Amino acid sequence: MLCSPPTLRIAAIGCRMQPTLLAPNAYHTSSPTPLRAQDNPSTKTSRRAPIAKRHISFKKPSLTLPTLRHASTTTNPSTSTSTTQEAHPDPEHLTWNTFFKLRKTRRWYQLGSSVGSGINGFIIGAEVLTRTDTDKLVSQFPIDPFISLGLITFACGGLGWLAGPVVGNAMFNWRNKKFRGQMEEKEKEFYRRIKRYRVDPSASSMANPVPDYYGEKIASVAGYRQWLKDQRAFNKKRQTYV
Repeated sequence: MLCSPPTLRIAAIGCRMQPTLLAPNAYHTSSPTPLRAQDNPSTKTSRRAPIAKRHISFKKPSLTLPTLRHASTTTNPSTSTSTTQEAHPDPEHLTWNTFFKLRKTRRWYQLGSSVGSGINGFIIGAEVLTRTDTDKLVSQFPIDPFISLGLITFACGGLGWLAGPVVGNAMFNWRNKKFRGQMEEKEKEFYRRIKRYRVDPSASSMANPVPDYYGEKIASVAGYRQWLKDQRAFNKKRQTYV
């Protein structure tokens, strides 16, 4: 009886007591893996990435004016030279307006010198004639001796008047020695332009006179431009009348 084989009922009871035997994919481990516990909000730790701090400093606006840079070592030498000349113009350079002003001043020098030398010539001639024996000189003129003496005296004054521009021009050149060479060059250029653009005086008439043939009334650059307009107006009138 002890060694009798188990009955079908005992085998069925054994199977009911071990349900895992019926599972086809059952694995038995000695220590099963515990389930993941829910995160406790009290023990939850947040991991933050470190952010690099930027040191930003705000500077107050400066009230000082920026310094001007007049010249650079990397710029073209000709450009820097022209910029320097514009900022500091050369006082020795003679412009056209300055030329016309000096030309007018020279004319006043010549006029004043002519007046002074003419009066001095008249006085010196009269003094010489009254203190010397002029009988031989007066007898050579077939007119009254008093008229002859008067003519000689006025002739001395006339010689002084003619010598006046020479003296005045010498005084002007002495006072303006630094502009003498430039004055001569601009004088040649000025008269070359006058000779080129002035009109033909043979076509003048009472209704259409020649406007300032020698350009003596030109006293500035604006006056020169007006002179050119007058020359063109003269030519238009001449064509209209013809």
